[in-house]
Amino acid sequence: MTLKQVEICVYGADAICPSCVHLPSSKETYEWLEAAIKRKYPNQPFSMTYVDIFNPPEDDEEKKAFAKKVLEEDLFYPVVVIEGVIVGEGNPTLKAIYAEMEKYGYR
Repeated sequence: MTLKQVEICVYGADAICPSCVHLPSSKETYEWLEAAIKRKYPNQPFSMTYVDIFNPPEDDEEKKAFAKKVLEEDLFYPVVVIEGVIVGEGNPTLKAIYAEMEKYGYR
């Protein structure tokens, strides 16, 4: 299987999700995920993007639309998305993220 470089997007906000009071912030989750994924898949390229749901990038309609969806559908943030698939919400698990990445050839 050929390795496809995946994009991992973490959608969140500076304020902690009201339903996730005792969990790390979205930025802390983003940093933790990036470090964990780099350790799990060394020398295997992937890209990670953090998107503030209250201030999404103006030049990326897809990310802007998904940030709006997070707010409108009251999703628990951070929301972790790999290639358009939601793999974690609120308190994402590495197991689910790794399983999705392995579908793209990561080992």
